[in-house]
Amino acid sequence: MGSRRTIETWIAAGRVTVDGRVAELGQRALPGQQIAVDGKAVQVGSAPVGRVLLYHKPVGELVTRSDPEGRSTVFSRLPPGRWVAVGRLDINTSGLLLLTDSGELANRLMHPRYEVEREYAARVQGILDEKTLERLRQGVALDDGPAAFDRIEASPGKGGTNRWYRVTLCEGRNREVRRLFEAVGARVSRLVRVRYGTVELPRDLAAGAWRELPPAAAKMLLAK
Repeated sequence: MGSRRTIETWIAAGRVTVDGRVAELGQRALPGQQIAVDGKAVQVGSAPVGRVLLYHKPVGELVTRSDPEGRSTVFSRLPPGRWVAVGRLDINTSGLLLLTDSGELANRLMHPRYEVEREYAARVQGILDEKTLERLRQGVALDDGPAAFDRIEASPGKGGTNRWYRVTLCEGRNREVRRLFEAVGARVSRLVRVRYGTVELPRDLAAGAWRELPPAAAKMLLAK
């Protein structure tokens, strides 16, 4: 009936209703609900979500299509297709990377307004006291603005020079996890992304391997 931007202006103008109530931007309509424009019912099909791949990125690979220095990239290991990376992992970070052939789905998973959680396992040199952990929860100043972990917990384990922490946050600024720890005087020696939204890194997915997410699970990514 029109472009996405055109229809967004209709919604903003109150011309679109869902079950007789004026719709709002960002609102989701469930199957079976009646959508109307200017009082006239419209039939809305169920658009495909798109394919989603889970990739276990190893340390040393770049999340880019090509590298002038000839370094290995994640795209060289994927099946044929126009894959879009959902966020990035720096060359020294390993773990779960989602890729999709749907630009709209990729944007939905990365846009800050949807607050999709990212969870990481971080090995930090030294043990952080509770005061420092609370600073990381409350927020610290970074070069590009304040940032904080939504959650941070020490993983069970024996003492030593290194300690593992589980952290979550809902944004994906460049090297944000590492910079948060550096802001309190700690250094990350290893970083692994273990979850993105509702998708966890499978324990049996080897580094450098990929797996396609079943369609039903891919739809769950849009559930929030």
